[in-house]
Amino acid sequence: MCCFLLNNIFGIKKFRSFQFKRNKFLFYLMGYWRIVVPNCIFRWMLPHYIKKAQKLDRECLDRVSYYNKLQSQYEFDRRHLSLIKYTIKIKPKAYFFDVYRLIRYFSNRYKIWPLFGDIIGIPEAPAIVKSRPISDNNMNSVLLKLNSIRHFLFIKDPFDFYAKKDKLVWRGNIQSNQTNRILFLNKYIDAHFCNLGQVNKPETGGAFLRPKLSILEQLEYKFVLCLEGNDVATNLKWVMSSNSLAVMPKPRYETWFMEGKLIPDYHYVCIKDDFSDLEEKLNYYLDHEEEALGIIKNAHLYIEKFKDYKQEKLISLLVLEKYFRLQPIEQ
Repeated sequence: MCCFLLNNIFGIKKFRSFQFKRNKFLFYLMGYWRIVVPNCIFRWMLPHYIKKAQKLDRECLDRVSYYNKLQSQYEFDRRHLSLIKYTIKIKPKAYFFDVYRLIRYFSNRYKIWPLFGDIIGIPEAPAIVKSRPISDNNMNSVLLKLNSIRHFLFIKDPFDFYAKKDKLVWRGNIQSNQTNRILFLNKYIDAHFCNLGQVNKPETGGAFLRPKLSILEQLEYKFVLCLEGNDVATNLKWVMSSNSLAVMPKPRYETWFMEGKLIPDYHYVCIKDDFSDLEEKLNYYLDHEEEALGIIKNAHLYIEKFKDYKQEKLISLLVLEKYFRLQPIEQ
């Protein structure tokens, strides 16, 4: 009945677009609720969760090691703060709640350095981050699933790949420092095989400005561009869960989604850093639809592990347990 009313009041297209949005109200409501519940309850439950987490399969345990690459005890930085000082005053709230739901399981004698925002450098001491450079030397960047309300959106695509338009689509913000996005749009803004556009207010000029497109409207295209902005491409998760192909150069940054583990032309359509082979790659997969469907299948298999909420929680607790265990013994 609710769906019927929404369809008739707002129209089927707008209702479907609403289905692709995360429930921010519920996210923040649960966040504030967790603050009210005494932490002693969760600390009492921690040994049970850790014991359960240690029985996870090898792939899950490898993810723990990937997110937290620390190998030995480390010294505190002046920016590490006691968990008792990690309070509701800390902003931004989306990051605060994602960390708080996990650290409430641990004793206040531990310390944490939460480094929030779009992090593209490696901190001087072990810190909890949302994003980091893809590198063999990024052990001080301990990944957690932060700002999940914005970044972790998976969808159910109502369109079959064969029924989609034979074009590449992209809508997003462009800042003056995002030279890769500026370069791409300079090359292809008027290309007949693309539907591209900037949706934020231009800092200078307005040559790239185009009307916004909802996720549902972008799903009408066979190819969706996933370009890194300040760090990772935010739309990559929902694109890889769709029946469209994600198109992007090899990523430079990664998050909990482990973008560094993605295989070019296996999980996504890989284009050169200067984007010069874009049309060639699009035409190839238009002519080889079975290979395109294979990439979509591989992308769907990749994201399945991130949909298991209970498993994700256990992995997160192990990442933090390792982070705390390697701290100085004297607290």
